[in-house]
Amino acid sequence: MNRRPLLALVLALNGLLCGCGSTQDTRSSAAGEEPFWRAEFDGAAATRPSAKSWNTETGNRDAEGWGNNELQYYTDDVANSSLDGAGHLLISARPAPAASELPCYTQEFCTWTSARLTTEGKVALTHGRAEIRARLPIGAGLLPAIWMLGNNGAEWPEQGEIDICEVVGTEPRTVYGTAHGPTYFNENGIGGSTTLPAAASQAFHTYAVDKQPRRITWSVDGKPYFTLTPSKLPASRDWVFEQDMHLLLNVAVGGDWPGPPDASTPSPATMTVDYVRFYGEGHA
Repeated sequence: MNRRPLLALVLALNGLLCGCGSTQDTRSSAAGEEPFWRAEFDGAAATRPSAKSWNTETGNRDAEGWGNNELQYYTDDVANSSLDGAGHLLISARPAPAASELPCYTQEFCTWTSARLTTEGKVALTHGRAEIRARLPIGAGLLPAIWMLGNNGAEWPEQGEIDICEVVGTEPRTVYGTAHGPTYFNENGIGGSTTLPAAASQAFHTYAVDKQPRRITWSVDGKPYFTLTPSKLPASRDWVFEQDMHLLLNVAVGGDWPGPPDASTPSPATMTVDYVRFYGEGHA
């Protein structure tokens, strides 16, 4: 999710070139299989998700605007991330409290707060399927994201990144899936997109990637829309995905992509996660 204003155009071109209109149902890869790790978010309302599986990253200025000149300060406050008592995780972006003075990278203080949860050092997928059922917020300046980073210890982009799902708030029906690596990152990320039947905020959808040896397939509700193999990279040696990768969930606000929030941006703007499930090989 290190971001790139030209990405939408690049993905559209990639989609035309990749032959990604396959109708094969990727759900078959997990049919009858038990996940090796799952997060169902059971627990009392206004409590934190399990620290056994989840980290909460904080800040903005020290993180250099999270690589995208973003306006949100990530907190560990339950106002920004907590369980709802009905089996869901809520990640909410909200205007920063008055006089909060949260240090920002692109301006003196951040005007929004939000949350960024990761499984780094706790849960990782090696090969198999990552499946997340969620309802995503829409609106000017919002960029909810479900994504993965590599555990190889390298600096980004050599670290490797798989964006399972991103929805730009002003494109409420478009889902982007992208990969980033050593020679294909930011606006040169390689991926595709698909169109939801209604705005991403209107219903839960299952966002997934099947991460197999030298092949990654993105899908929504079991329908694949893009497949990446080493042959589609600038150089096949730049394939960096044969490694453990951890999950990240966040709602970003502002920045180069998707642009600034405005008076119409909803508050709170909440990503509601029903479950996360990892199938195949990995660590939990």
